Amino acid sequence: MSYTSEQAGILVQALPYIQKYFGKIIVIKYGGNAMVDEALKRSVCRDVMLMHYVGMKPILVHGGGPEISAVMKKIGKEPTFVNGLRVTDAETMEIVEMVLAGKTNKGIVSIINNLGGRAVGLSGKDANLIVAEKAEADVDLGFVGEVAKINPTILTDLLEHGYIPVVSSVAIGPNGESFNVNADHIAGAIAAEVKATKLMMMTDVPGIYSDFSDKSTFVSELCVADARKMIENKQIDKGMIPKVEACIKALEGGVERTHIIDGTMPHSLLMEIFTDTGIGTMIVP
Repeated sequence: MSYTSEQAGILVQALPYIQKYFGKIIVIKYGGNAMVDEALKRSVCRDVMLMHYVGMKPILVHGGGPEISAVMKKIGKEPTFVNGLRVTDAETMEIVEMVLAGKTNKGIVSIINNLGGRAVGLSGKDANLIVAEKAEADVDLGFVGEVAKINPTILTDLLEHGYIPVVSSVAIGPNGESFNVNADHIAGAIAAEVKATKLMMMTDVPGIYSDFSDKSTFVSELCVADARKMIENKQIDKGMIPKVEACIKALEGGVERTHIIDGTMPHSLLMEIFTDTGIGTMIVP
């Protein structure tokens, strides 16, 4: 088969998916090494733009842990974690908000807009988009929160007017204070609240393995019940737990399909959405 024919075949394969997801909301959680590498960052933004241009309504939710830690170290403050959660005192919260709602968020917005899109950067404090409550833990984590409520009106209004919302994981507390909230949990909560068709979780690995040390145990699809069992059996652990929890929350909220994909692979978003085989791990109800 010639290169031209192969490229045409890819486009033909994508057509039914373009039709299926036209006008549908797709929530994308973006983070990890795909955010640190500038070429990958630009590639992800191009993919989001393509989704927008073919009629989908993408919402991009991002974290920025590596960037936060880098800024902290620059000012001589060592990051501290307990069970994977960043201990966030008042000074650290200022850094988190500066990095996530400022540098990181506006950097993504600028790339999309330079590509011809209309991205709007938001934090959870804008229009009370994400209301948080203090996270319960065995030790005091400071300004670490959990999602208490999503007020999606600003998101749906932006989508209806052709904008691409880009949401950072800074939330507002009951007294107007800022909270650092896990971006995976925010993405799952937003997907459920806006009744998204899909939730795409971009991470640094291909997906879920029943035994991470054995790459032959890759799991391409599993249901919520099996996902919960794998967490209980510690087959899913560490940073993968909040991603799977977010997928479960989204599915319980009415999202049709959730996917965990390798964000370090260029165009992984498009390969999952527009091809018959897809990539990554799909979690279904």
